[in-house]
Amino acid sequence: MDTNIFLFFEKHQGALPLYEKLEEAIQREIDNVTVKVQKTQITFYKKRLFACVSFARVRKAAQLPDPYMVVTFGLEHREESPRIDIATEPYPNRWTHHVVIHEKEEIDEELMGWIKEAAVFAETKKR
Repeated sequence: MDTNIFLFFEKHQGALPLYEKLEEAIQREIDNVTVKVQKTQITFYKKRLFACVSFARVRKAAQLPDPYMVVTFGLEHREESPRIDIATEPYPNRWTHHVVIHEKEEIDEELMGWIKEAAVFAETKKR
């Protein structure tokens, strides 16, 4: 694993196993993924960004579990699910969804389905 990933999780070490499971699932289920570690997020790209991991405050601090990480992905439509903490439409027909992950079991078929759909959407959308 990249040293920059360890540095990214330095203050959130409990979330590293969650990230490891997510990245492994993404790399296994989606071809030709590039991972970029940035200061505030880790992003997943094909030709374009389709998902990222961060510690964004999508809930009040007291309502965030420990450990946690936020998985963000974009879809052409608003996905309705109690698992989605926030969904916004920054551009017409481009919905950004934020999901708080607290346990490895939450990295499941439903989440991966959304992420795979986001990868396809990112490849087909026009700038």
